[in-house]
Amino acid sequence: MTWTTPIELHAQVKKLWDRGEILAALISGEPLFPKRLRLKGPSSAELSSHFDAARAWISELKTMRHCRITMREINHRTLGTNSLPDQAWIDTQENALALIGKTAEATRFKQLFAVTHNQQLHPWLAKRALRALELADDWPKLLAIVAWLQSHPQPGIYLRQVDLPDVHSKLIESHRGVLAELLDLALPPDAINSSATGITQFAQRYGFCDKPQRVRFRILDPAYALLANDADITLDAASFAQLKSKISMVFITENEVNFLAFPKHPHSMVIFGSGYGFDMLAQAQWLNNCQIYYWGDIDTHGFAILDQLRSHFPHVQSLLMDRQTLLYFKSQWGQEETPSSAELTQLNHEEAALFADLKHHTIRNKLRLEQEKIGFHWLEQALAKLPSE
Repeated sequence: MTWTTPIELHAQVKKLWDRGEILAALISGEPLFPKRLRLKGPSSAELSSHFDAARAWISELKTMRHCRITMREINHRTLGTNSLPDQAWIDTQENALALIGKTAEATRFKQLFAVTHNQQLHPWLAKRALRALELADDWPKLLAIVAWLQSHPQPGIYLRQVDLPDVHSKLIESHRGVLAELLDLALPPDAINSSATGITQFAQRYGFCDKPQRVRFRILDPAYALLANDADITLDAASFAQLKSKISMVFITENEVNFLAFPKHPHSMVIFGSGYGFDMLAQAQWLNNCQIYYWGDIDTHGFAILDQLRSHFPHVQSLLMDRQTLLYFKSQWGQEETPSSAELTQLNHEEAALFADLKHHTIRNKLRLEQEKIGFHWLEQALAKLPSE
């Protein structure tokens, strides 16, 4: 028997809440109720074979609060005239809220809407009503931040310097995603840097100062040392871009110990890459005049990072990320927990073939060879084969 139960009627109304439709109607003013719910009752045959169950079902529906059940008369050939539930209705928004126990939440949402005087934000409230309820305690502060930025577009200060009652930089940082959605609605286009996207570029998008990106490197040729021999140096990206050096070869490696232990090499430096993202190097135009070698893990993410680096410096060559190295160190193979499924366009033929084997688990499932598991002698041999200039 598939007769509609009170629980299922409740679920239909709850679905309206979960989709935000009930709260959105509070803003739009478009009536959502009265609304007819889906109701399925017993067939004529089921009424004959399950008469007692049908009576219990009818009684249960009739006792439902906040839901109106209309009846219809039927003439059954063996049972005679009977009244069966025909339609289920929620007549008012108040009934819907009472049925699913959301009256208090709706009242809270009305309060949020009432304090949102900026009409540019009303579409967000209609679309993200449940998210607004989650943010209820901080909503007035978020509105204050939006209003402040409307009065101070592209402020050119750090988030820490925003001076508003009860607003601190951690509050802004923890709500960057929501604030970005609100600010994109509230600010004029010339107050938004559209090229900066995502939470990590929130400061750049809305004109705040951001923590400078940093580049960590070592000079591998004592003849070109900037400080003490073998110094581990960190510069902000702008300063690194202004380096005046005769370095002609640059190695980038992802493992910190490999970075620290990287051997001396003529006319060279090594940069600690530390994963995805190479914006900190993009300003350093002098790198375009250097040979650049990238040494990452032999796994799908290692090749994805190489691919990303080539979007900045197309002439980058891979180092020790080849099939020969992978097979030679078979005893050191490990497992890549979450392989990348990205489509990479910046790999050469050999790299692309190995990446495809790793991506499709042709050699072994989720195979990876971490760079720190490659013997140091293998690195020294590879460096010895490189051209000196």
